[in-house]
Amino acid sequence: MATQRIIDFFKTRHSEGPCLVVDLDIIRENYLGFEKALPQSRIFYAVKANPALEILRVLASLGSCFDTASVAEIKMALEAGATPDRISYGNTIKKERDIARAHALGITLYAVDCLEEVEKIACAAPSARVFCRVLTDGIGAEWPLSRKFGCMPKIAVDVLHHANRLGLEAYGVSFHVGSQQTDPTAWDRALADAATVFKNMAKKGINLKMVNMGGGFPTRYLKDVPTAQAYGMEIFGALSRHFGNRIPETIIEPGRGMVGNAGVIRTEVVLVSRKSDNNNDNIRWVYLDIGKFNGLAETMDEAIRYPIVTPHDGSAVGPCVLAGPTCDSADVMYEKTPYQLPVLLSVGDELFILGTGAYTTTYASVAFNGFEPLRSYVI
Repeated sequence: MATQRIIDFFKTRHSEGPCLVVDLDIIRENYLGFEKALPQSRIFYAVKANPALEILRVLASLGSCFDTASVAEIKMALEAGATPDRISYGNTIKKERDIARAHALGITLYAVDCLEEVEKIACAAPSARVFCRVLTDGIGAEWPLSRKFGCMPKIAVDVLHHANRLGLEAYGVSFHVGSQQTDPTAWDRALADAATVFKNMAKKGINLKMVNMGGGFPTRYLKDVPTAQAYGMEIFGALSRHFGNRIPETIIEPGRGMVGNAGVIRTEVVLVSRKSDNNNDNIRWVYLDIGKFNGLAETMDEAIRYPIVTPHDGSAVGPCVLAGPTCDSADVMYEKTPYQLPVLLSVGDELFILGTGAYTTTYASVAFNGFEPLRSYVI
């Protein structure tokens, strides 16, 4: 969303390369929207989506908790004003020495998905609380997160039972239905699995307390998405179906849904060319000064398709392949399904890529081909 504040900022600030501007007012609105939609769930913002200190400070002041993937992110959340009890170490892949560092910083809540990870935590963070991540199918998500993380529900029972034997607190279950999840009913299947783990653990005399329902809440790109309220209603209904009147403590981990629509990238057209003189081939190649390696990594497989605003909107359009500026043939954002952009588009035109508040600055390379990281401004 290009708010008036962002538009005014771009009018007064000019940068040599592409830049991202994030409006904190939108993030405040999003946070309050999640609070209203799921009032019984604690909100753990996924720091990896955008770790700008200004964003973390605003969320901390609103009462947010934080889902972190590394010791560096834990320190960021602490610096922003969060206390250790409001931070989880949600990455299932951790070095034992990093677990020890997190434990020394006061972190007591850790994600696991296998016996080996439990053993590392038992050694480096004795008496910590652990939750086990279960696999999901990711159906309905534009950026699925299955396979690499999680285990089958039956294995989760073994993992949590092992944690209990080693003196850890078997605290709960987590899942992630996939990033940019456009189907609000996706949580139903995952909560059914979570309830099964709860029941099987209870048979072993261990009562779990928490379900981490992950992220997946979308932001609007080219298509409308359901409201936070719609997700809240579906999720609460699924919790009631699978847990009855004994609904456990729940947490959610919005990242994209919290910051995605708060950011706009300004970019410049570097080149417009054609690859063929065939009259039947009317596809133009439009090269921008930003690409997969400068912050648009989520265009991989054309999974995330961002809205683009040009100075010629409203005029005649034609198909374009959209590519980045680097000397890498993989640096092509959209080719399989070309973008329809104005025919008048030319070198030097400034474009605005909307919905880019999440997973852009953190995906940008440090200096691939000598291009500097994506500049970011938070207003």
